[in-house]
Amino acid sequence: MFEILFPKSADKNYKGYKLVFYLFIPFLLLMTWRSIIHMSFEEFGLHDIANVKVLTGNPDPMPLIYAFFSAWGLIQLIFCAFAWIVVIRYRSLIPLTILAFLVEWSVRVFNSSPIVNDPIYSDGITPGMVYAPYMTLFLLALFILSLIKKK
Repeated sequence: MFEILFPKSADKNYKGYKLVFYLFIPFLLLMTWRSIIHMSFEEFGLHDIANVKVLTGNPDPMPLIYAFFSAWGLIQLIFCAFAWIVVIRYRSLIPLTILAFLVEWSVRVFNSSPIVNDPIYSDGITPGMVYAPYMTLFLLALFILSLIKKK
């Protein structure tokens, strides 16, 4: 299994089930779209999707919060770009890429911040927190199946 996760040479030779590959692509499309929203439409993503309230003060704290939210989206987009490179060119690294996404989503399940759900800052729970358990199970299944060599 270690050799499947960390192949000696990265190539287009993915040895796992094709179903994993074809289920990973829509997941990656969703993650790419999420990243673009976080990076480019930070006000919409932060208030309308993530349910974060507009904070007031002097100086106005929201431009700084939007900048951090946008930078987070850029980091997610860079991560997705590497994943797309894997899907297109280095398919033997798909199990490792799925593992990276699995770690990201499982951290949301096991390390949720109480600030996220605090009614002082938020009007509701974020979609990322609602769907994190389901995405974690989905990615865990994909990861396990990606380690099984197709006969």
